[in-house]
Amino acid sequence: MTIAPPRIAAPELIIERWFNTKAPVTLARLRGRPVLLHTFQMLCPGCVMHAIPQAKRIAEMLRRHDLAVIGLHTVFEHHAAMTPVSLEAFLHEYRITFPVGVDKPGSPGPIPQTMAAYGFRGTPSTVLIDRQGFIRHHGFGQEDDIAIGLRLGMLLAESADGVVASDDAATAGGCDDGDCRPTIAG
Repeated sequence: MTIAPPRIAAPELIIERWFNTKAPVTLARLRGRPVLLHTFQMLCPGCVMHAIPQAKRIAEMLRRHDLAVIGLHTVFEHHAAMTPVSLEAFLHEYRITFPVGVDKPGSPGPIPQTMAAYGFRGTPSTVLIDRQGFIRHHGFGQEDDIAIGLRLGMLLAESADGVVASDDAATAGGCDDGDCRPTIAG
């Protein structure tokens, strides 16, 4: 008998300022859509070399799907160097177009509020939230492209009640043109 892990509701984001969006983004408003929450810092080498390019690719590849990609700039060190002006230039230079929230500073202490609420160990971190608002994946560090793609495909295939959609697996995985269906050699 397999015991399912407890379902943990994703805490609401505690954001000081938003970039790349006209209105603040809330998880409550995104209910019904799967969410990829990507945390980073401008001065984090792993973020710049791997995680940010990966989040950009995911946002671009799945832009026609209902996945919401959200960036969270969570500063727990080098506070003086990572100002809103610096972040705005960084987002422009790296061509990051998905919404990015600035995690509200901690009080007291250096750990920002959303970072504390989620228990992030550092950056980069990736959180996948299902359509019902539950955390389905909480990763720290570099994420394998295939593994994160598989997790995203599974989330996108689920309906709002958490059941895999009735379409065949190929369509649910994004292969609606039929080219990815297996063929049997004869």
